[in-house]
Amino acid sequence: MLQQAFIETLTMVGASTAIAAVCGLPLGLILACTASGHILEQPVINRILGAVINVGRSIPFIILMVAVIPFTRFVVGTSIGTTAAIVPLSIAAIPFVARLVESAVFEIDRGVIEAAQSMGSSPWQIIWKVLIPEARPALVLGLTITTVNLVGYSAMAGAIGGGGLGDLAIRYGYQRFRADVMLQTVVLLVILVQALQTLGDWASRKLSRR
Repeated sequence: MLQQAFIETLTMVGASTAIAAVCGLPLGLILACTASGHILEQPVINRILGAVINVGRSIPFIILMVAVIPFTRFVVGTSIGTTAAIVPLSIAAIPFVARLVESAVFEIDRGVIEAAQSMGSSPWQIIWKVLIPEARPALVLGLTITTVNLVGYSAMAGAIGGGGLGDLAIRYGYQRFRADVMLQTVVLLVILVQALQTLGDWASRKLSRR
């Protein structure tokens, strides 16, 4: 059961991280580039998108899971299990990734952007050939932070039958007073988080140009 729960946790975290990266990256780029003084300055769009993202980030995950149950059923046909847990995990992670992408873009030296503009680069060329390459180390670190947070969220998903190590700890550890099961799940979660953080730090250093 421990092995199966570990695989379920990896599945939930991996799938939701991928979805959050695919959806959060463009949102974060739009949020950064439409900010005041940036290459696609659009204050109205920036404020609206920022407000929507802030709303998404402000909802506690345990409440979000319950609130999106009808949407989860519509998307995957059920609200229980590993597949169902991926939906709220992704929804929770997308605004988080968007803000991390925005921060990574804002850290880029304005001189690099101005140099690209002086050479006649269009905004989209600047995004794809300047902003994303320059922000890659920070983006990798941000994605690592997101993945680690999702490990914790996936454990909470076990509270409503989401599967994974959290579900195992609650049903077989807490409810059956099995301290050994609780300890083993905690140890596995710690090892997983340490491995993910080490891998993310290594990848960020490899991509860094400094």
